[in-house]
Amino acid sequence: MDRRHFIQRVTAATATGVAVGAPTALAQESKSVTFKVKGFTCITCAVGLEVVLREQKGVTKAKASYREQRVTVGFDAAMTTEDQLKEFINKTTGFTVGEDSKS
Repeated sequence: MDRRHFIQRVTAATATGVAVGAPTALAQESKSVTFKVKGFTCITCAVGLEVVLREQKGVTKAKASYREQRVTVGFDAAMTTEDQLKEFINKTTGFTVGEDSKS
């Protein structure tokens, strides 16, 4: 997804009342992973990544840091996996998960 579409998607999500930060479901098997993210050019990139991650099935929280170039994602392991989250970031957001990511 190019940056323009990414920004449009984030804007649309917030304009339609998507509750930023609200869990998508009650976590049954709560896990957390932190990914190093390449491609942030501003704080809006980090906030936008948080918004689109929170829309994903099984994600209960997302907190990104432009300064640290990282995102921490809380998720229900019964609904999604670290690999699926990494693939989503890499293939649909315009950002890339770095090699030194950690669980």
